[in-house]
Amino acid sequence: MKLNINIAGIEWKNPVTTASGTVNSGKEYSPYVDFSKLGALTTKSVSAKPWKGSQTPRIAETYGGMVHSIGLQNPGIDEFIQRDIPYFKKLDTAIIVNICAREENDFVEVARRLEEASGIHMLELNLACKSDDLGGFRFAQNTKWTESVLAKVKKVTNLPVIAKLTPNVTDIAEIAKAAEAGGACALSLINSVSAMRINIETRKPILASAMGGLSGPAIKPIALRCVYQAYKAVNIPIIGMGGIMTGEDAIEFLMAGATAVGVGMAHFINPRAALEVIEDIEAYMEKHGIDDVVELTGAAH
Repeated sequence: MKLNINIAGIEWKNPVTTASGTVNSGKEYSPYVDFSKLGALTTKSVSAKPWKGSQTPRIAETYGGMVHSIGLQNPGIDEFIQRDIPYFKKLDTAIIVNICAREENDFVEVARRLEEASGIHMLELNLACKSDDLGGFRFAQNTKWTESVLAKVKKVTNLPVIAKLTPNVTDIAEIAKAAEAGGACALSLINSVSAMRINIETRKPILASAMGGLSGPAIKPIALRCVYQAYKAVNIPIIGMGGIMTGEDAIEFLMAGATAVGVGMAHFINPRAALEVIEDIEAYMEKHGIDDVVELTGAAH
């Protein structure tokens, strides 16, 4: 059976990666997981300068997942290059670095620095970031902003650029088209869904930031809908994510239109989650006599 896929000229040995933010840069999980068995490793977000992140509490459990507001805490691009690039070079898999920023120029700066580094295969722009330039709105909540950021980043790098989009929009298909027009080689769908929890004893939000993002199985139907709609709107590959816990979940995303999938919150429960998803996909293909995993992409349309 053929599990390998190709996205923008980058070969993946199978269609499974980690969702950004769930295994940091992989090194912390390495005693338990062989990331070289994945199609790709997607890192936690990195910014131009260090970000402290949100105040605590910043994680709250809820039905079918968790609400979180980590605030994209990271050490900044300088330490990232020094600390994590040497580890990536030891892995036999595609490396995707997720970039976060509050301004367009910071996306461009981090992309430029990573273009100069070695051992990186793809970039993923976290366009769900709130923008200081845009009055706190998220880049991916507007077609013009989405296209503009991607176009500017593409000018400073030859690495394939993936656009990670938020579901918190009126029409995901229109944003997907804007990302494609800006030069995105692929889409990552979806980022977390805006949500909150309230402590009824204190009568206050549980998270220090009041609102955060909902991740986990609870958002899977929303994520599937977004992938399904985007698949009909664009001609670039989609990496589907949002509540994937098993191979069955992943296969739903592939059939909705995804070429690959990202496993995220499941790693907090089971560090081997992504590896088990690969095994489940392979078992499904064998059971149903499927020779090539790409046969599953868009099968529900």
